[in-house]
Amino acid sequence: MSELTQGHSVLAAPVPARRQHGASKQLRRAARSTILFLLLVVGAVGFLAPFLWMVSTSLKDPKEVYLFPPKLIPSALHWENYRTAWTLLPFTLFLRNTCIITFHNVIATVASSAVVAYSFARLRARLRDPLFLLVLATMMVPFEVTMIPTFIMWSELGLTNNFTPLMLPAWFGTPFYIFLLRQFFMGIPFDLDDAATIDGCSSWGIFGRIILPLSKPALAAVAIFTFVGNWNNFLGPLIYLNRTELYTLAVGLNLMRSTQYGTSLHHLMAVSTVTVMPILVLYFSAQKYFIQGVTLTGIKA
Repeated sequence: MSELTQGHSVLAAPVPARRQHGASKQLRRAARSTILFLLLVVGAVGFLAPFLWMVSTSLKDPKEVYLFPPKLIPSALHWENYRTAWTLLPFTLFLRNTCIITFHNVIATVASSAVVAYSFARLRARLRDPLFLLVLATMMVPFEVTMIPTFIMWSELGLTNNFTPLMLPAWFGTPFYIFLLRQFFMGIPFDLDDAATIDGCSSWGIFGRIILPLSKPALAAVAIFTFVGNWNNFLGPLIYLNRTELYTLAVGLNLMRSTQYGTSLHHLMAVSTVTVMPILVLYFSAQKYFIQGVTLTGIKA
C-alpha cells in the first residue's frame, strides 16, 4: 500500500512543476504587456502634448500664455480668442482658397494615379516595366532640386500668381501613389479580368466596374494622404502666390506670425487649432479605410 502511495506521489510530482512553469510564463507575458502598454502611453502623451498645449494656449488670457511654470488648464476659457483671431486677417477667404485647391487636387490625384497604376498593373504593353521604373526613379529627385526650374517654367508661361501651378500637376499623377495603387491592383485576381473580357467588358469597363470597387481602402488612403499634403502645403503657395486674396491658410498663418501684425500667441494658436480640425475630423471619420488601405498596400508591396 505504501509502495503504491509512493509511486502515485512520484507520478504526480511533475504536474505542479508544469503548472508553476505555466504560471511564471503567464506572469512574464503579463509583465511584458504592462511594460509595452506603459511605453505606448508615454509615447501617446508625448505626441499629444504639442496639440494639448496648442488648444490650451488658444483659450488662455494673454497674461497666462508666458507663465512659468506653464499652466495646461487656463483659469478661464476665453472662447472670444477664436472670433478675434479669425478677423485679424481674411481667414475665411484663405479657408475658401485652401478648400478649392485641396478638394480639386484630391479628386485629380486619385483619378490620375488610379488610371496610371491600372495601366502598369493590368495592361500588357511594350516598355511597360521600364516606364514604371522611370516613374519610380522620379521619386528619388527631391522637390528642392526641381523647385527653381519648375518656377521658371510656370513663370515663362505666365501662369504664376494664380492657382494653376498648384492644381494642374495633380492631373499627371503622383509617383508614390501610382506605386501604392499598382501594388494593390496586382493583388486582385486576374481571373476577374478574363471573365469580364469573355462577357464583352472593355479595359475601361474592367477598371470602373471591377478594379475600383475592390480598391476602396487603397483609394481612401491615397485620398487622405493627398488631402493632408495639400491642406498643409506651405512652400508651393508661398512660391507661386503673391496676392493676399489668393493666400491659403498655411501662408495666412505665416503672415499672421510676421511682425507686421505682431505676435499674439493665443490668437495664433486659435487659428492653428481651427486649421488642424478638418484633418482630425477626416482622419477619425475615415480611420477604418485609412488603416486598412495602408496595411493592404504594405503587405502586397
